Amino acid sequence: MTAASRPSLGRIALNGAAGIGLLYILLPLIFVIWLAFFRQEIPSFPPEGYSLKWFGAAANNKAFVSGFVLSLQVGVAATLIGLLLGVPAALALVRHRIVLGPAVNTLLLLPLVMPGIVLGTALYVFQIETEIATGLPVLGSLGGLVAAHTLVVVPWVVRLVTASLVGFDRTIEEAAQNLGAGPFTTFWRVTLPSIRPGLVAGGLFGFVTSFGNLEMSLFLVGPGRTTLPIAILQYLEWKIDPTVAAASVIQIGLIAVAMIVTDRYVKLSRVV
Repeated sequence: MTAASRPSLGRIALNGAAGIGLLYILLPLIFVIWLAFFRQEIPSFPPEGYSLKWFGAAANNKAFVSGFVLSLQVGVAATLIGLLLGVPAALALVRHRIVLGPAVNTLLLLPLVMPGIVLGTALYVFQIETEIATGLPVLGSLGGLVAAHTLVVVPWVVRLVTASLVGFDRTIEEAAQNLGAGPFTTFWRVTLPSIRPGLVAGGLFGFVTSFGNLEMSLFLVGPGRTTLPIAILQYLEWKIDPTVAAASVIQIGLIAVAMIVTDRYVKLSRVV
C-alpha cells in the first residue's frame, strides 16, 4: 500500500467518531431487542436464560392488540389525507409565486419542530373550543384524532415531495403538453411517476411518525380508544416485564420491513 492510498489520521478519527455516534444512537435499540428475549420476568443482568414467551404474551394482550389496530387505522387515514394535502402544497410552493411563500413553508413544517406536548395541548384546547362553538363531539372522537395526526404527516410530505420537485426537469412536462397532454394527464403520467420516491418517502415517514406518536395522542384519545404507545405506557404503570420490549420489537420489525420493501422499489436514498 502506497503512502497516497493509506487513510489519513484525520479520516480514521472521523470514521471512528461516526462509528461511536452511531453506536450511541443504536444502543437503546440493541438493549430493547436483547431484553425481549430474557427468560426471567423481572429484568436483571446478566439474564438467567432466553425465551420467546414474551412475544406470545404481547400478541395475546388485548390492550396491545386493540391499540395496534387503532394506531394502524389512524396512521393510514392520516397518511392518505396528508398526501392529499401535502402534494398540492409542495407543488404550489415550488411552481408558483406565493405571497409570503417562505413563511407558508415554515408554517407547514412547524409541527415537526414543535414539542409534542405543546402541540397536543394546543389541539386539545382547539377541539374543546370547536365543540363549544359547533356542538359537534370532536374531542375524543376518531375523526379528531385523525385530524390531529394529519398535522404531523403533512410536514413530511411537503418536505420530501419538495425535494423531489426541486430536482425535476420541467422540460419533460412541456414536451408532454406539446404532444397534446392536458394538465391532469401530464401530472398523472409524467410528474407523479417522477416524484414517486418523495411521495412514498413522505407517506412512509409520516405514517411512522403518526403510528408512534405518544405525547399528542395522550391529550386527544377518548374513552375506549387507546393507541399502541399509550397502551404500552399504561402497561408500564403497573407492571415491568419483557412483554413491553417484545411489543416494541414487533413494532420495530414491522416498520423496518416496510422501509426495506419500500426502498427496494422507490430508492428512498434519493430523497432522504
